[in-house]
Amino acid sequence: MDSGATSLLRFATAGSVDDGKSTLVGRLLHDSKSVLADQLEAVEHASRNRGKDAPDLALLTDGLRAEREQGITIDVAYRYFATPRRRFILADTPGHVQYTRNMVTGASTAELAVVLVDARNGVVEQTRRHAAVAALLRVPHVVLAVNKMDLVDYQESVFAAIAEEFTAYAGSLGVPGWGSGGAPQDTWCTAIPISALAGDNVVTPSAAMDWYGGPTVLEHLETVPVVADPSQDPARFPVQYVIRPQTAEHPDYRGYAGQIASGVLRVGDAVTVLPSGRRSTVEGIDALGQSVDVAWAPQSVTLRLADDVDVSRGDLIVPAAAAPSTTQDVEATVCHVADRPLTVGQRVLLKHTTRTVKAIVKEIPSRLALDDLSQHPVPDGLAANDIGRIRVRTAEPLALDAYADSRRTGSFLLIDPADGTTLTAGMAGTAFAEGAAPVAEAAADDEGWDF
Repeated sequence: MDSGATSLLRFATAGSVDDGKSTLVGRLLHDSKSVLADQLEAVEHASRNRGKDAPDLALLTDGLRAEREQGITIDVAYRYFATPRRRFILADTPGHVQYTRNMVTGASTAELAVVLVDARNGVVEQTRRHAAVAALLRVPHVVLAVNKMDLVDYQESVFAAIAEEFTAYAGSLGVPGWGSGGAPQDTWCTAIPISALAGDNVVTPSAAMDWYGGPTVLEHLETVPVVADPSQDPARFPVQYVIRPQTAEHPDYRGYAGQIASGVLRVGDAVTVLPSGRRSTVEGIDALGQSVDVAWAPQSVTLRLADDVDVSRGDLIVPAAAAPSTTQDVEATVCHVADRPLTVGQRVLLKHTTRTVKAIVKEIPSRLALDDLSQHPVPDGLAANDIGRIRVRTAEPLALDAYADSRRTGSFLLIDPADGTTLTAGMAGTAFAEGAAPVAEAAADDEGWDF
């Protein structure tokens, strides 16, 4: 496989309000020399206007006016930077409880999450909430950054107590030794004592904490192994577009373009097209205008099949020997992200990879309390930021993997068909509790929704 795939790390920050997430991000960017001169000048100017003697590095990420005025992070701020060892895509997520959905958005594609804790306050409810979300989203690695160590006189005992409490809670989350880029539970979390404001253990080791012998935050980000060998996962190829150029040179060309979601595809592979179940063989693979014999995730390619089968946008091309089953009954854990609630009987659109189908919410058995991981049975519905279990009936069969097996093909979105608003982010394959309430039959009096 291409060794260049290991040079990119996607990571997200999370933590309670005022734990210093934006300052940490700003320190990372500043000390790794990833800030342009004009950006730093603008931050220095804004800091002076706010009466500060030193540059407020949090302003490098808090770009919205409301964020600057309130001194908090509201929206997910994405930043791109690089060091000689690795490239990074960073999502700085909000800390407020009401912005949990933003944290879910930022962490959904992350390979690592940095959870900040204020050394003065220790592990609080929002810390547990973010750890639970990271585990639920199967983020492969977590860094516990115990911040503001300068305000507790850099005491090793304070750091050790916080790290022990967080590790014990992480163990209660039942983090498995998952594959597909995952890590076993005993290596899931790495604790690092830092001071983002002073720069201790962010990019350079701290002279004030000589009792700590582990990596700095940047060193860990540069070296953590998060990319798995794609050949270990079954191939999944969602078709995005059918290419029929009909040129004089290629009058019969028919290609299926998209991005390989997982695994490896080779010329000659026997494949199945889902949900139809038709079979064929990979006759050719085109990548960047050149024919290749093999391609792997996450490359964008065009497949050519040996047989003239009916393939369209939304279909999933998979190895014939490792095809997932199709279903119209989707059971999942979801995070509701819209302000309007999700209720039983609601008509929605379900978007899975490149496929969008009509669906009806048939059941909402429970809502999860992230502070103590307890289940609240049969709520009236899910409100914004709620995480719960649902059952959805789709109008057409879908080929979903379990989210535990694939974060890409095991996830989906529920969309409001009236205005296209994203309602809910889902993770397929959640087991339902014994003795769940009977399925509430949804009304289906509108044409096209009776399924």
